[in-house]
Amino acid sequence: MSAAAVHSLWTTAATSPLKEQISKIDAPKIEYGQLSPTLIVIGAAVLGVLVEAFVPRKSRYYVQVFLAVVALAAAFAAVVGLAAGGYGTTKAHIAAMGAIAVDGPALFLQGVILLTGLVAIFTFAERRLDPEAHGNRVDSFAAQASSVPGSDSEKAAVKAGFTTTEVFPLALFAIGGMLVFPSANDLLTLFIALEVFSLPLYLLCAVARRKRLMSQEAAVKYFLLGAFASAFTLFGIALLYGYAGSVTYATIADVVDGSIQNIDPALADTMGNDALLLIGVAMVVMGLLFKVGAVPFHMWTPDVYQGAPTPVTGFMAAATKVAAFGALLRLLYVVLPGLRWDWRPVMWAIAIITMLGGAIVAITQTDIKRLLAYSSIAHAGFILAGVIATTPDGISAVLFYLGAYSFVTVGAFAVVTLVRDAGGEATHLSKWAGLGRRSPLVAAVFAVFLLAFAGIPLTSGFAGKFAVFKAAAEGGAGALVVAGVISSAIAAFFYIRVIVLMFFSEPKADGPTVAVPSPLTMTTIAVGVAVTVVLGLAPQYFLDLANQASVFVR
Repeated sequence: MSAAAVHSLWTTAATSPLKEQISKIDAPKIEYGQLSPTLIVIGAAVLGVLVEAFVPRKSRYYVQVFLAVVALAAAFAAVVGLAAGGYGTTKAHIAAMGAIAVDGPALFLQGVILLTGLVAIFTFAERRLDPEAHGNRVDSFAAQASSVPGSDSEKAAVKAGFTTTEVFPLALFAIGGMLVFPSANDLLTLFIALEVFSLPLYLLCAVARRKRLMSQEAAVKYFLLGAFASAFTLFGIALLYGYAGSVTYATIADVVDGSIQNIDPALADTMGNDALLLIGVAMVVMGLLFKVGAVPFHMWTPDVYQGAPTPVTGFMAAATKVAAFGALLRLLYVVLPGLRWDWRPVMWAIAIITMLGGAIVAITQTDIKRLLAYSSIAHAGFILAGVIATTPDGISAVLFYLGAYSFVTVGAFAVVTLVRDAGGEATHLSKWAGLGRRSPLVAAVFAVFLLAFAGIPLTSGFAGKFAVFKAAAEGGAGALVVAGVISSAIAAFFYIRVIVLMFFSEPKADGPTVAVPSPLTMTTIAVGVAVTVVLGLAPQYFLDLANQASVFVR
């Protein structure tokens, strides 16, 4: 038989089934308008990478800051537009072929993440705190991240006035992943979003200008532990797929409820196997609790918060918590309501040890960044109390708390960047003695943030804690509220100790100075104070907003 004949046999044999297959493959239907907040941020991040490649080094900083601020503002406007268009309430639905949920909690948390990211970007762009080096203004980030700390190449980079402007596109990629994380409607989208926001954060932790070795150590710890958490999550996703024959939330929920009838014969042996379900859920939830910083998955938090550049710490502490709690809420409320009696007791235990553990260990801290890290662990426990409520009020209380907490956190870390000595930021608590006499305004602002963390009335922290504890009590978790109040009392001790140290101690002669920031950091701190006071004095409008946004779509 000739080669041509054989060839014609192959081609004719291959085409007929292919034609049938081609006619069956539907083009993906993507609702670009409803996904616009995420698309704007990711698009700007890609543009930022191109800026690094093509824009002259002298102009990069200005172009990147402008691009990041415009993108985040535009994305926030898109979120507001979607919410005004009813996508948070009546038009809530599943978009992007089942991958993304567009509903109240998703839009609310995306709005919080974008605003938090915007004020955090201002602290990234701050260039007036350190003295000028060789006639060039410097920021918090290494002159050249690739050079070995203390090497000749690093000194040459500092002398030449280089700056790591890549931090802006990295932050945008992280924010893009965080926007998808709480709105993911299947486990694969959840995992991809987790990686998209985690990888830039690992890099951002490693590029501090001062204390570079400590910064790199923090990044390695975060990366290694984060890789473990991601592996657990992925393995849990595989087990849940084996259990339900699907990675979409609604299908898994139906299999858990026992309301699904059509079982794929290939999966008949494993489908509905409760061992797969329980181990899979435990592993996925473990990955999310790691991101939240709940005990016993909190080991990375103090080291990473202390070692990372402070603007990155503030951004990470606020935005990552919002994204991770959003994903945890959706997983527990949409996928696993039928498994409530199994996961609630475990979450009870985690919430109690997280609240008490964070508060008790914070008392022993002597570094302000480590103290705020343990305080953030305690706050993760308070928010978990709202998650455990399993009522609509629980969801709205958690949303409100996350919104209030994120601005206080970014503001507090922005204040930490201002207190400096010859070695950079003065984070040791002994250096803060007498700060209220040397710089009353900065100390007063920091005191407002500390009182909000402590949950003192007339601050946003009190309104948030009250909402969360009320929801937990109504959801039958009274013992949690008792543990929460006790740990709040313990936490109040170390917050007020710092206030006493600032206002009632004698300032040391060789104490740190308070740098005068540019309007960028001033804006971040002012927004933090404004949100703290407004949500404390008049929280009702925002509680109602969170209440309207508290219904998940399935």
